Amino acid sequence: MTSAKASAASVKACPGLLQGTYPRLQDESPQSLCQYAGQVILVVNTASYCGFTRQYDGLERLYERYKGQGLVILGFPSNDFGQQEPDSNQKIADFCRNTYSIKFPMFAKSSVRGKGANPLFKQLAQLTGDTPGWNFHKYLISRDGRQVLSFGSQIAPESKTLTEAIEAMLKAAQ
Repeated sequence: MTSAKASAASVKACPGLLQGTYPRLQDESPQSLCQYAGQVILVVNTASYCGFTRQYDGLERLYERYKGQGLVILGFPSNDFGQQEPDSNQKIADFCRNTYSIKFPMFAKSSVRGKGANPLFKQLAQLTGDTPGWNFHKYLISRDGRQVLSFGSQIAPESKTLTEAIEAMLKAAQ
């Protein structure tokens, strides 16, 4: 297979929702979301100085619990709410690593609502009708990218509501 055909095949296998590239938090190197195609994805907008920041603990436990079954959590720091993420990407990365031992993928700080929202969050809001109202809003995306569920900030990562939805998506279309 030529490399042009291989590239076309990999783009075709990647759901449209994931066809975007975002800078990694730690070093701002571009990361294609297509690398997560075929996994159940939990997208979360995060902040370091928020009443919900302690949800990092639950998110990391969720990631450790389900990553072997095909769950990936993608964190997107945002300063959109109450100026609760004012620091640089490097400081945010240090905070996540040193305070919460975060191992799930994190991306560079970006806007998650309004005209300046990053394209992924624009699509997620369009698909669900829910725009993040605060930090730690969660979107759960099925393996094929066709089903997207929305969970507000008050829904804890390890809540029965969210874990049952994750388990159902992990079992579907394996």
